[in-house]
Amino acid sequence: MNEMVSARMGQSSDAVGPDRNPIIMTLLLPSVFYNGVLAIINNMIMPLGFSHVAIVEMLILLMCVIYIMTRGIFSQDLPVLIFLGFNVLVAAYVMVANGAVFVEYLRSMVIISIFSMMGTWANRRTIILTFRVACIVVLAVLLIEIVDTKLYENIFNPASYFENTRGLEQISFGGSKLFQNAQKIPGRFTFGISDHRTSSVFLEQVSLANFSGVLIVYLMAMFTELRKWERFLFIFAIVAIVTTNDSRTMLIFSALCLLGYFIFPKLNTSLTALIMPAIIIAGILVFFLFPDASGDTINGRVVLTIKTLEKISFNSLMGLDVAIVAGLADSGYAYVVNAGTIFGLIVLWLFISFYPAGRTAPQRRAAYSLSIFFFMNMMIGGNAVFSIKVAALMWFLIGYMKVSEVGKFGEFQPDNGYITDPVGQRKSRIAVQSR
Repeated sequence: MNEMVSARMGQSSDAVGPDRNPIIMTLLLPSVFYNGVLAIINNMIMPLGFSHVAIVEMLILLMCVIYIMTRGIFSQDLPVLIFLGFNVLVAAYVMVANGAVFVEYLRSMVIISIFSMMGTWANRRTIILTFRVACIVVLAVLLIEIVDTKLYENIFNPASYFENTRGLEQISFGGSKLFQNAQKIPGRFTFGISDHRTSSVFLEQVSLANFSGVLIVYLMAMFTELRKWERFLFIFAIVAIVTTNDSRTMLIFSALCLLGYFIFPKLNTSLTALIMPAIIIAGILVFFLFPDASGDTINGRVVLTIKTLEKISFNSLMGLDVAIVAGLADSGYAYVVNAGTIFGLIVLWLFISFYPAGRTAPQRRAAYSLSIFFFMNMMIGGNAVFSIKVAALMWFLIGYMKVSEVGKFGEFQPDNGYITDPVGQRKSRIAVQSR
């Protein structure tokens, strides 16, 4: 069996599967760590600007595209290519209709597409080691931040980094060098473990909270594949993040997934299409029950999202008013509608609901937890779920799960240089490459 087919089949056995792919790991891990590395450079070597951050992110995406193109594009990539193509057309339409260059939303869709395709080329060993390294580094920096916050500040100086690269003038809190949004808010829910909302290598608290969500989805998908010490590592990391980051959303999400671990395998994955409507309906109910809720609370965030959606005009539905997108960072649904039109939201919903595989129990757990994580985040946490810092690993995992264990179902099997389906019908030609 040639290496290309072996990789695409997502081998689940170390005995017969190919070894881990260091190239894929080299391309994926910078998406998690690059902010931390740039912050060190900004703090200790030279001041950086937004252009440096943009260039690094573009280089990560470009190198992933080059890797994918050298491996080849096949019919199994068609759903992702259709999704990407649609969003390219929407982005072009929005820019022409508004007479302005606007690529932020397209960038988010490109991230989803590229890392989904990267995941289909990963094998079990690559997935496990990539997540293990990411988890260990994030946890190690988190522990330094908790135990010696001053040391963490002196290494990364998040306040300076975000002021230089994002233009966010920082409010001083007793001389702290932390990102201002990571500071404690009086009256906010807290476990009382840390004197601020932790950020680890991400330097800001929202991405760290979402990273714990990615780890939860990973555990849902890969729990049976991991050794006991690895399970403990990831569970410990999730608990450490949630309790020091004071993330209410991820606390709710972890509880849902704990129950879902036993429930999701019994459900058909087509039912994931009901998750986004159910969350929106739940948001409307919260709005009617607590119409005056405001501020940094769960109810306040939900009411803000529903009120924002309530004010959406026809022009916004058609993507004709992107000038207001910058003010919608705390309302994910409104952000998607204004930036990608109502049709963009529908296509995103369909892609997230139907792209993940559902042949096996781990795949169904991954599919359900992905939809809950994504659509709940858009209701409460805004558009941060699209950030490459967390989206890269998330979609990398979903792409891998798409083709994992396919050998058990007769899909993507090699047949004289062809990929075949369960009844032997040829789908696409592959280039035979020896290891």
